Amino acid sequence: MMASSSASTSATLTLSSIHLPQEPKSSLISSFSFKPNPKTKTLVLQSQSECTRPTNLKSSFGSFTSSKNSPFLVSAVAAEADLGEVVDEDAEGGSVATVVAPPPSKPKKGKAALPLKRDRTRSKRFLEIQKLREVKKEYDVKTAVSLLKQMSSTKFTESAEAHFRLNIDPKYNDQQLRATVNLPKGTGQVVRVAVLTQGEKIDEAKNAGADIVGGEDLIEQIKGGFMEFDKLVATPDMMPKVASLGKILGPRGLMPNPKAGTVTTTIPQTIEEFKKGKVEFRADKTGIVHLPFGKANFSEEDLIVNLMAAVKSVETNKPPGAKGVYWKSAHICSSMGPSIRLDIKEMLDFKLA
Repeated sequence: MMASSSASTSATLTLSSIHLPQEPKSSLISSFSFKPNPKTKTLVLQSQSECTRPTNLKSSFGSFTSSKNSPFLVSAVAAEADLGEVVDEDAEGGSVATVVAPPPSKPKKGKAALPLKRDRTRSKRFLEIQKLREVKKEYDVKTAVSLLKQMSSTKFTESAEAHFRLNIDPKYNDQQLRATVNLPKGTGQVVRVAVLTQGEKIDEAKNAGADIVGGEDLIEQIKGGFMEFDKLVATPDMMPKVASLGKILGPRGLMPNPKAGTVTTTIPQTIEEFKKGKVEFRADKTGIVHLPFGKANFSEEDLIVNLMAAVKSVETNKPPGAKGVYWKSAHICSSMGPSIRLDIKEMLDFKLA
């Protein structure tokens, strides 16, 4: 039995149920005690008897073996059953067991450090607006968009987002999804377009409305930390030089790529598309597509038009390796609001007026 006390007071481990065939119990160990060792910052298990010293200490102090080949059983209740024990022989008599505390666990980082869903605390605003919708109910497109606008109640203009869970595994090449969609009603935000090109196309890009135009000089600026743009478009002849920017642009999703439409020879058309509302999307490693389709202050009709364009693009660009049911779930929400589940069948069959 271990009694809690101050650091200077030793905790006593009482041994019971000692069974010996010949020797009396009184001549053997009756108790042990834990004593702090200030040098090693560990607890030392010190026997109180000199007549017998146990030579083997098993985990959780469950049983001991006598050095005189007299087997006996010790039943004890230890407060820290997970501690590791190392037994050392003491020259003066009595066995010493050093109890080593387990090493502290490493602090969690990234998503692992986030609180579990059941432990999260929501704001009063969020708890109030989520009462407007039923959690597991599937809504038709018009009702869902109407609810999204009602739930947007922050002081700033929230984005309207769509989240599609697809039956694909992006770790396989034939199940990866990366494409673009032209939102007819725009994104609701100003897009800054930078163009990497050379020769005559520099003037062509400037006349088309590019915010930043350059060649090797722009590449050096980007290496120096310049990131004052939302889209980076490059001509094919610049790609060998752009390759050196992979570690900088890749993690930010700005690396020019033919699938994203940012490697092109038709610079004026590409700039116009991105200015008007061309959006790139891809499936993450769990097979979910996260796609903004406007602002919460758009009219319901405009949001529906953009949402249907996004749905059509995801459906059209279905990976060749996708098997079975393609759409698993679909949700929309404002950037600071709760999600609204969509009826997938109704969504796919929805016709614009």
